[in-house]
Parts: sequence; C-alpha cells; structure tokens
Amino acid sequence: MSDFVAPSPPLTVARSRARRLRHTLGTYLRLTKPRVIELLLVTTVPAMVLADNGLPGLDLIAAVLVGGACAAGGANTINCWIERDRDQLMQRTRDRPLPAREIPPVHALVFGIILEVVAFALLWATAGLLAAALAISATLFYVFVYTIWLKPRSVQNIVIGGAAGAVPVLVGWAAVTGEVGAPAWLLFGVIFLWTPPHFWALAMRYDEDYAAAGIPMLPVVRGRAAATRQIVVYSVAVVLLSLALPLVGKSGTFYLVVAAVLGVALIVESIRLARDAGAERAIRMFLFSNTYLALLFAAVAVDTFVRTA
Repeated sequence: MSDFVAPSPPLTVARSRARRLRHTLGTYLRLTKPRVIELLLVTTVPAMVLADNGLPGLDLIAAVLVGGACAAGGANTINCWIERDRDQLMQRTRDRPLPAREIPPVHALVFGIILEVVAFALLWATAGLLAAALAISATLFYVFVYTIWLKPRSVQNIVIGGAAGAVPVLVGWAAVTGEVGAPAWLLFGVIFLWTPPHFWALAMRYDEDYAAAGIPMLPVVRGRAAATRQIVVYSVAVVLLSLALPLVGKSGTFYLVVAAVLGVALIVESIRLARDAGAERAIRMFLFSNTYLALLFAAVAVDTFVRTA
C-alpha cells in the first residue's frame, strides 16, 4: 500500500496561484531588462563615491540605486512597449514578454509609467530635485529621441541615443553634491563614447535581426568593415578621455594605472575585431566592453578610498 497522500485541493490551488504570481512578477521584471539596469547602477555608485571623496550615507546610496533602477526599468519597459512589433521580427527579441503575448501591451505601458513616477518621487524626496529631474530626463531622451525618432531612422542612432545611458553618473553626483561638476561630465563623456563600440559589436552579432526589423544599425547600413573602423576610433577616444580624469583633480596613480591597462586591452580587442569581423569575435568585444566599463568605474571608487585613506 502506497504512503503517498495527495495534497488537499486548497493546497494545490494555493501552489498554482503562487506559481502564476511568480511567473507574472518574472514577466514584468523581464520588461525592465535587469542586465541593462545592472550596468547603469555599476557606474552610479563610483560616481557618488568620487563626489563625496569617500563613502556617502548608505541610505542615500540605497535610495539612488532603487530610484535609478525604477527610472531605468521604466524606460526599458516603455521601450519594449514601443518596439513590440519590431521585436517580433528579431530572433533575439521575439521571446520578450510583449512579442510573446505574455501580458497585454497596455499593462506594460502603465507599469513603465508607474515606475517612472516612483523613481521621480523617491529621488526627489531623498536625493533632491536635480537628481530626480536628471533621471526622468534620461527616460524622456531614451524614449522620444532615441527609440521613437533616431533608432528607426538614423545610422547614428546609438551615437546620440547613448547619452541616456550616461546620465546615471550625473544623477549620482547630483545626489551627493546638489550640482553636476566637471568630473561628473567627464565620466558622462566616457560612457557616451563607450556606448557606440559596445552596441555596434552587438549589432554585428545580430546584424541579420536588425536588417529584418528595418533598423539602420551601422553594421547593417555601412557594412562590417566600416563598423569595425568606427569601433576602433571610438575605443581610442574612450581610453583617451578616461585618462583625462586626473586633469580635473579627481584621481590618483591607482586609477591611472588601471585605466591605462584596461584601455590598452580595449583597443587591442577592437583591433582584433577589425581583423576578424565575425560574429564570435563581435560578441567577445561586446562582453569585454561590459567588463571594461565595470572595472574602470570600480577603479574610480577604489582610487578614491586609497587617496583619502
């Protein structure tokens, strides 16, 4: 005789509801593109440390991270709502919640707007009006200038649109100081120049997808050779600007050494891509560019602690 005892119907129903709830929450989380948010937040905290010349209050850091995550997540969600038809044409994006019809589009739009309202209110209450306004301005730029206007029309879409992803360093700086100083703008410029080679490498990997969706990414319109030349040029520009941080009096030897080593590695990787413009090498460049930016900004924070110890 079996010892198995079937769960009672109420327990089965409760478990089913819990599974549905987890799936729904996971679906909404996917709309926010968490991996993109992670990279944005990685640049925010070092900017706050640099602005404070040390570690700001943990409550302020937490508030800026949560507010920044809501702002970026809301922007990404609205982006998904706008691009749901184009996403359906691309193999890389057709499994996203809206092309896959996992949730109604209007629910996604409302969710994105709610996240933006929460972000603005939280940042205004904890980090000041300037930080809150900068975060929302990045969303407006990303949605209206990049997603709606530039992306479907211009080969320079990510060059200009990349400014939105550079704003979190300004938000972090403003949260600490109440203004935006020269070092913050320099870090903004580093991310701004870093974005095209980072994204063009991804576009080279998925150029057929972008062609199918009618999105004029540089590798699609001008070809891989032209794209790799631009990637090398922008990589050199990123490195040169990153080495200029000492000119504004906000870095020491540790940062300079790390930035130089990382810079050489980034340029070498871009040259390798220029010599071998295949999909595998392109994704390596894309992944390494993530590592480069994360380590560079980690060096900003570590160098600050070293200098002020």
